[in-house]
Amino acid sequence: MKIAVTGGRPVLTRHAEAETCADPSSVMTLLSDSDSTTGGFTSYRSTFAKGAVGAPAHFHTKATELFFVISGSLQVLVGEEVTVLEAGDFLAVPPHTPHAFAAAPGCEADVLSVFTPGMGRFDYLRLLGRVMRGEADAKEIAASAERFDNHYVDSPVWRAALEVSA
Repeated sequence: MKIAVTGGRPVLTRHAEAETCADPSSVMTLLSDSDSTTGGFTSYRSTFAKGAVGAPAHFHTKATELFFVISGSLQVLVGEEVTVLEAGDFLAVPPHTPHAFAAAPGCEADVLSVFTPGMGRFDYLRLLGRVMRGEADAKEIAASAERFDNHYVDSPVWRAALEVSA
């Protein structure tokens, strides 16, 4: 069998060579950023500890965000609905759709995330880690909304789900 590569080059990231960003409740393994991929996608793996809060409600104007749960359980908000994704579940969130995620109550979660089309998001993930560790001001995240296509919104539904989980 012949494997054809069209429109670009293959991307290989060895686990041992991947950069990681850690905060008190999760570890993100940076796999591929859009500047290293033809066709532009960004991918990373997040491992959430029990009780990890994940991301607050937000949306993207350009990218579809894909989630694949490798193990554990991930609680997600999509629009106005909260549900739990289990190991093996896949979710695609289109642009302009508010969404949020956290480890499901009492669970850990190991999740592969992909953005397509991608944009240089690794600097955003690094910034998140610095903010969570108290090394940077959260105002830097708000100031980067356009640059990283990450727009935060208020979600009473998500806030209520997190309160029940606590």
